[in-house]
Amino acid sequence: MSTAAVCDGFLCLLFLSGAATEPAITDWSKKIMAFVTLDNVYKRYHMGEITINAADGMTFDIQKGEFAIIVGPSGSGKTTVLNMLGGMDTCDEGVISVDGERIDRFNRRQLTNYRRYDVGFIFQFYNLMPNLTAKENVELAAQTTKDFIPAAEILQKVGLGERLQNFPAQLSGGEQQRVSIARALSKKPKLLLCDEPTGALDYNTGKMILKLLQDTCRIDGMTVILVTHNSAIAPMADRIIRIKNSKVAEIITNDHPTPVEDIEW
Repeated sequence: MSTAAVCDGFLCLLFLSGAATEPAITDWSKKIMAFVTLDNVYKRYHMGEITINAADGMTFDIQKGEFAIIVGPSGSGKTTVLNMLGGMDTCDEGVISVDGERIDRFNRRQLTNYRRYDVGFIFQFYNLMPNLTAKENVELAAQTTKDFIPAAEILQKVGLGERLQNFPAQLSGGEQQRVSIARALSKKPKLLLCDEPTGALDYNTGKMILKLLQDTCRIDGMTVILVTHNSAIAPMADRIIRIKNSKVAEIITNDHPTPVEDIEW
């Protein structure tokens, strides 16, 4: 069968399935290869008669195993992007794809399973259960998934092997954030999403957490997306996506990421 015939058949299938009516993607072959894709994504919030464009036609790609930083000022739309990628919010228009799956087409049950099995979340505030030990906090998250890394093993990996039985109040801020990272990693997510993970930490502790995240990406090959307002840490990323006024203002591919130890802010 000729290449042209295969292509014609593929286009016919797209048309019959309704996919041909979706917004056009500029370079389809490139989009398929990308691990994360946003293509012409819009998200609007309505407050009375006022419409707020939180995402105004955003388009970018992230490759598998990359450490990507989305940077922008407060209110620029970067957290909205993270929420849509994490299945905690949906877009109004456009394509959102993760690992070849169109999550913008997911129904409520599919989004729940996506959040449960495929995505790890790390937030600025650690959201640990105060009445559970570090080990129990990680085990609690592991109960929601089918395949997980034992709590003691993953806590050892993040440098908390001696703190398994400590409660959050007995841990420093950096240690609590390490527990939250261990909790996210324990379910072996395909995508790790970090929303200002060092925002509540001092300078030295923040650098330790960033080093841990960078090592997780490099050693384990995990795709990490970090949202921040701090442009000084952007050089540590493989890909830098600058957002301004709910639009992608600039995308930089960084062939030589800076080690966290060499970054100052």
